[in-house]
Amino acid sequence: MSDPTRPRASLRTAVVWEVLQDALDRRVKATGRDSLDVLDTGGGSGNFAVPVARLGHRVTVVDPSPNALFALERRAAEAGVADRVRGVQGDVHGLFDVVERGSYDAVLCHGVLEYVDDPAEGIRNAVAALRAEGVLSLLAAGLGGAVLARALAGHFTEARQALQDPDGRWGPGDPMPRRFTAEQLTALVEGAGLRVGAVHGVRVFADLVPGVLVDTEPGASEALLKLEAAAAELPAFHSVATQLHVLGETAGAAGA
Repeated sequence: MSDPTRPRASLRTAVVWEVLQDALDRRVKATGRDSLDVLDTGGGSGNFAVPVARLGHRVTVVDPSPNALFALERRAAEAGVADRVRGVQGDVHGLFDVVERGSYDAVLCHGVLEYVDDPAEGIRNAVAALRAEGVLSLLAAGLGGAVLARALAGHFTEARQALQDPDGRWGPGDPMPRRFTAEQLTALVEGAGLRVGAVHGVRVFADLVPGVLVDTEPGASEALLKLEAAAAELPAFHSVATQLHVLGETAGAAGA
């Protein structure tokens, strides 16, 4: 995934970035502080952390990979935000071995729940890191997008297997350990005590359209971006999105 602030990367990241930036802006206005404390669990090399730091916020990235954290440090330095980005080795299950509870205005949990043993515990930990007024940005693989992709590729048995499998996997060769429906993700967020502020489908069409068409047809990329944005909020398209994004808010933030 590329830097979400760059237009070319926006087909895959624009929807999430727009929702996240708006949520951060609302937190800034509500708190009266220009700079927020943001936690990025599983943030890797800083695909979102560095752009968030560019907005002036302080970002702590927790990731189990030393190589990813090294890349994060380099990327933050190149972007001129090394003083606002801190990387620590750890994971969401052992989150409070490396960060303090209740210390963050926003928590990003992107591409994490697919890989943890207990998604509900992972979400509870992410929520426990929030202050009384805070927001959670949750991004996870969508079941419907995988089913549709396998079917369009002619792998009908695998598509049916993904549809019926409890974890949404199409077979033993599937690199994704777990996928979710929008209903499953919203239930996890609400179960952790948050109010669901918004649900968006991400990469509804981008992964289905041939790249050569987007790259060679004049105006195709911008038109596809607008189509993605238009479809993202519509529940009818959540069931076929490659990824699903849920914005959760604490009771204090929801009432702010």
